[in-house]
Parts: sequence; structure tokens; C-alpha cells
Amino acid sequence: MSSKRGPDGHDADWSIQEIATLSGTTSRTLRHYDTIGLLPPSRIAGNGYRHYDHASLMRLQRILLLRELGLGLPAIAAVLSQASSPAAALRTHVAWLRGEQKRLTRLIASVEKTIAAETQGENIMAKDMLDGFEHTQYKEEVEQRWGQAAYAESDGWWRGKQPAEQAELNAQVAALNADWIAAFTAGAAADSPLAQELARRHVAWLRSIPGTPATKAGGDVRGYVLGLADMYVGDERFAANYGGSKGAAFVRDALGVFAQREL
Repeated sequence: MSSKRGPDGHDADWSIQEIATLSGTTSRTLRHYDTIGLLPPSRIAGNGYRHYDHASLMRLQRILLLRELGLGLPAIAAVLSQASSPAAALRTHVAWLRGEQKRLTRLIASVEKTIAAETQGENIMAKDMLDGFEHTQYKEEVEQRWGQAAYAESDGWWRGKQPAEQAELNAQVAALNADWIAAFTAGAAADSPLAQELARRHVAWLRSIPGTPATKAGGDVRGYVLGLADMYVGDERFAANYGGSKGAAFVRDALGVFAQREL
């Protein structure tokens, strides 16, 4: 959206109705963002209407993007309160989105292969049918590190879930990943209370998945967590979940501090 000038020579702005239409949101939502201090208007006209300038639009773009990443409004406010430049923060968000784009491309190709095979009366290999789905994309790594039984047990647990349950679990993981990205973007330190709370949530999630060392009696939980943390950085598929290699390194370091203190 290019800048424009008003008749007085100052940078012009856009009314709340224009912004609502352009952004696909509502005036009511924008007024709520103002009420909670998330997106105040750049000025209020004599008729009481809110108006927004270019800086406001950039802030709204970040808000909407962070909503897409799964963050709630309090978390978004915390991210926006940091001093990092909007451009630097957006680069982190874009890295995460590119990772999601690659995963979705694999999902589309997988489903299209299944459709083509069904149409032609052919069988499709299981690995092609399931390529791109979260519970299978790390199958090889899991089996190599923790054995086929570990993968089989966790995979059976996943397949036993109803679609709604699977969707809820995926949403929880997506929210956790988004919160990691937000903390990294905000410049949190690996040993900060925020990062350590995320590490606690992360380990609790790992402990909830059957078949892993985190759930086995006498299992090496610390080694399991640290091994995964290294994989997050070493494998770009993992790193994409956290906004790229730098975000993954932040997660690794935070989990390392947590493991040293708590595991």
C-alpha cells in the first residue's frame, strides 16, 4: 500500500472502515484492538472516527500475522512491546511461514497422488500417501534413535485418536511452536522465566506421547530431550517449526538450561 498525502501536505491516513475492508477484519475488531492498547489509531477525526497511518498499518500486519501463527492477544502484545525492528521480526515470521509452505506443498502432493491412484484403480505406497503429515515426517529419525517399537507405539496412539482429537493436539503443538517463535522474536534469553516456562510446556508435551523415553519407566528423559533439541537445529525440517535455525538454536538452548535444572 503506497503512501498518500492529504491537502495539508501531511501524510494521509485511512479510515477504520477502509482498514477493515483492506485487512479482511471488522471495525469492531479494530476498535477492540484500540481498547486493549494493541492498535491505537494514529488520530481520531472530529466525527469520532478512527484513522490509521502507515506505521499503524505495519503494526496491524504484524498483529494479523501473529494471529495466524496461533498467538493470543496477550502474547501478541508482549511481542510488539519489544524494541526489535518490525522488519527483523517479520523476517523471523516469514522463515516460519516458508517452512509451513513446504509442509503444505508435501501434503497437497500426497493427497493428489492418492486421488490419481484411486481414479486409475491403482494402489499407492503408504509412504507416499502419508508424506507430509506431522506424525510420520520424522519416522526414520525416531526409529534410528529409539527403535521401531517406539515409533510403532506412538504411531498407534496417534492413529487411535478421533479426527477432532488429532486436530486439537495439532493445534496445541502449533500454539507451543508459535509461542517459541514469539519469545525468540521478543529477544528473550534462553534462561529467562519466559523461555523456561516454554521449556516446561515442551517437556510436558514430550512426556504425553507414548513410546518415547520420556514416558518409559527408567527412561533417559534428559538424554531424550537434549537429543531432540540438537535435532531441532541440525535438521531444517525441525528448524522450520521455530522460525529457522536461529529460532531452533534458542529452543535448544532453553531446553538445555531446563534439562540441567530440572531433569
